[in-house]
Amino acid sequence: MGLKQGWNGRFYEDFEPGDTYKHALGRTVTATDNSWFTLLTQNTAHLHFDVNYAEHTAFGKPLVNSCFTIALVTGQSVADISQNVFANLGWDEVRLPHPVFEGDTIYSESTVLEKRESGSRPDVGIVKVETIGTNQHGDIVISFKRTLLVYRKGQGPGDKHRPEPKRKA
Repeated sequence: MGLKQGWNGRFYEDFEPGDTYKHALGRTVTATDNSWFTLLTQNTAHLHFDVNYAEHTAFGKPLVNSCFTIALVTGQSVADISQNVFANLGWDEVRLPHPVFEGDTIYSESTVLEKRESGSRPDVGIVKVETIGTNQHGDIVISFKRTLLVYRKGQGPGDKHRPEPKRKA
């Protein structure tokens, strides 16, 4: 038996406009996630962490912090889209068409919109994707476009940062 390489993500050459990746992991959002994220980011909107306050709103219960939602859905896309990222260049056209509530399970997928050579960095290319996140009912809860610099094959850090195990002979 030999050493089997694990999934290392896609490189610039692997992306083709029109390809859609259904990201593997869903994630159920808990009240703890919402409260911690809201307090860690110093967001003082009562709607996210004060259940009594939230019960008196049109929603009747706490809303999940929308910054948590974009962070979660971006994170879900990493294995397929940005495992080999050099840098994110931006998120555009962020839309939140349906609220996320504690207890919702979020799934996501990304579609490659375009790719092009970098004019200043020969070791990377520019990839633009559109990502959507849905809840357990299929309602789109977030959509955004993200532009990123992705390493070309053989150009990133690769496994240089990983030492070989010191095995006993």
